[in-house]
Amino acid sequence: MKLATIRTADGTAAVRVDGDQAVETGAQDVVSLLRRDDWRTYAAAADGRRHDLHTVEYAPVVPSPSKIFCVGLNYRTHILEMGRELPSHPSLFAKFANCLLGARDDITHPSNTEQLDWEAELGFVIGARLRRATKEEAARAIAGYTVVNDISMRDWQWRTPEWLQGKAWEASTPAGPWLVTGDEVGDAADLEIRCEVDGTVMQRSRTSDLLFTPADIAAYISQFTTLEPGDLVATGTPGGVGAARDPKVFLRPGQVVRTVVEGVGECVNTVVEEKA
Repeated sequence: MKLATIRTADGTAAVRVDGDQAVETGAQDVVSLLRRDDWRTYAAAADGRRHDLHTVEYAPVVPSPSKIFCVGLNYRTHILEMGRELPSHPSLFAKFANCLLGARDDITHPSNTEQLDWEAELGFVIGARLRRATKEEAARAIAGYTVVNDISMRDWQWRTPEWLQGKAWEASTPAGPWLVTGDEVGDAADLEIRCEVDGTVMQRSRTSDLLFTPADIAAYISQFTTLEPGDLVATGTPGGVGAARDPKVFLRPGQVVRTVVEGVGECVNTVVEEKA
């Protein structure tokens, strides 16, 4: 099952994707849908207003999660290209809800950064409250998977040892277009992930290169905070980021970034210059 949040004339709506149609479920967005204990059966049975999937406008798949966690340095290839040792625990940082963009929204190139970089990532969304969970419990609590691009301002990120100021910019992080439940992609253990800029492949890897799996990450986070339905976790990026290239390459206004996870979906976003 695929679930998305779309923008309508009446506000946002959570929809189930049926072929080339988006069927409203009656929930305002995917976060509020997942807060229902019966969200799976409720969404599967919904038969609300229908929209042509080719014309809908996607909001972030979870527009208002209570938490957004991201993992840095989680693909073995990326860890090695950055000259780091394999970590023994996930390296975590946070984002905020106003960081999120829809799957087709423009990415603004802020005037006060010169190093706008791409990071294709597999995301997952929590579907049940999770606290001090085992890996098996965490796996069962994952509602499904989505596509994320952790667009990063490298010149801000590296100002200090902490990354937050380079990662948590407003309207910087595409997430969507939908959530794909595990019955369609299993535990997302071996899916191709790639990022293209103007049609040129910059990143290509498989989720089997992840050091920490989605279940590992969710269980780890749950040891220190409660994960709630609708919370979003980005699992890290593979090798091929612009900052690791020689010479370094960064995004410019007018370029198109396409982020794809096999079996999950794609985000296609145009970089635009910040308006004065």
